Amino acid sequence: MHASYRAASSVLFAAVFLAGCSPAATGGSAASPAGTSATKPSGTDARGGPQGAIAVGAGPQTTYTVQKQPPAGSCHFRYEKGEPLEDPACTPGAISPAVTQANLKSTICRKGGYTSGIRPSTSVTGKEKALNAASYGYKGPMGDAEYDHLISLQLGGDPNDPRNLWVEDRRGSFNAQDKDRLEDYLHQAI
Repeated sequence: MHASYRAASSVLFAAVFLAGCSPAATGGSAASPAGTSATKPSGTDARGGPQGAIAVGAGPQTTYTVQKQPPAGSCHFRYEKGEPLEDPACTPGAISPAVTQANLKSTICRKGGYTSGIRPSTSVTGKEKALNAASYGYKGPMGDAEYDHLISLQLGGDPNDPRNLWVEDRRGSFNAQDKDRLEDYLHQAI
């Protein structure tokens, strides 16, 4: 496996197991959103959710509002092989309740339009990006950073839950564009 793929966040790989787009997988029962039935270790994360479980966000909204971000300087990039990764206490990921095993064909497996139809406008995410950059202490040019979904929309991630978004540097040997290619690969695998 290519070295850059190994450096990806484990949350991204967990998202692959949320659902499959094959005909057998899409004919399943109307189970609760994937990730909510996972075994939950004792304790809670920094945002009060069960530790080890993937949070469930609000899902797609008709109108999005700017979401409150963690306090300035409270999030810290972690590094794996020199590459910056999200702070799991600030950005543990969140899935959308709108994506279930029962509706995969009309959501993430739909050909074209799903992610663009649920993505918040840049007038909302631009403000959130600046606030989140302060949360992470990001000092680089904003044009060199992407306000990125930890669990991508095409894998069932929540569109505007602050637990699923973080300022990701576009520079480096494993950067936002590499993660986007990995997300595309994982979506195709589903």
